[in-house]
Amino acid sequence: MPKIKLVIIILLVCSFLAILIATPSIAQGSDLRHGPGMRPWKGEGPCRRAFELNLSQEQRKGLDLIQQTYFQDAQLIRAQLFTKRLELRELLVNPAVKIDDIRTKYLEIIELQSKQEERNIEYLIKVRNLLTQEQLQRWCPEREYPLFRQMMRETGPKGPKRFKED
Repeated sequence: MPKIKLVIIILLVCSFLAILIATPSIAQGSDLRHGPGMRPWKGEGPCRRAFELNLSQEQRKGLDLIQQTYFQDAQLIRAQLFTKRLELRELLVNPAVKIDDIRTKYLEIIELQSKQEERNIEYLIKVRNLLTQEQLQRWCPEREYPLFRQMMRETGPKGPKRFKED
C-alpha cells in the first residue's frame, strides 16, 4: 500500500512539472473590463510587456537572462508548493496526525508563497531597472504574468468561500 501512495505522489509531481513546462505556450486571456493592454488608472492608452517594447540588443540579452533566472527559480518554488500542499492534504485526512503538525505544514506553505511573491517583485524590479524612462511609460508590469494581475486585484484575506444564506 505505501508503494502505491509513493507512485501516486511521484506521478502527480511529474504531471505538475509537465504542466509548468507547457504553461508558457498557452495563450493568456485579457482583462475584458478595460481591454487588453489598457491603463485605466492613467488614461494613457495601451501599454506593453517588456519584450514588446523597442529594446536594444543589450536590453534584450539582459531581459532574457532575467527571465531565464526567474523562471527556473519560480518553477522550483512552485514544485515545492505543490509537494507541501500534497503533504498537507495527507495530514488533514489522517485522524492520527496532531493539529500542531497540520498548522506547521500550513506555515511552511505560507512561507513558500511569501518567497514566491518576493521573487515576483524582484523580477519586476530587475525588469524596471533595465528599461529607459520612455519604455517605463509604456510598460505594464501587470502584463508580465497573469498572477500579478490577480495579486493586484485581491483585497481582503484569502479563505474558504462562503455561500450567502437566503
